[in-house]
Amino acid sequence: MNSMSPYDIKITMAIGIFLMGVITFWIGVAILVFKTAGRDQQIIAAQTARLAQKGLAEEISGLVGNASSLLNALNEMVRTTAGIGIFLIAIGLVLMGSAIWFVLQIY
Repeated sequence: MNSMSPYDIKITMAIGIFLMGVITFWIGVAILVFKTAGRDQQIIAAQTARLAQKGLAEEISGLVGNASSLLNALNEMVRTTAGIGIFLIAIGLVLMGSAIWFVLQIY
């Protein structure tokens, strides 16, 4: 059985941290690209706009109020999703930077 030297263990750890950073970064980018402006959210927004127009045409104030609440909730959901994506990108960059710093400390 071949044992690893402390140098090999440090390099392996740095590679692992860097790969976790790359994966986390790309997951954050994917969330920003695909989830923030998702098809389901666009359909809900379009249906809510139609519902609000119908409520205004038929003078149903409760329907307009509920449609407004739904649009606000949808807006908050998009902001939360974008925040998660940005957070994952930041964590990925920190992990990649720390792996590079770790390798520079070895030499």
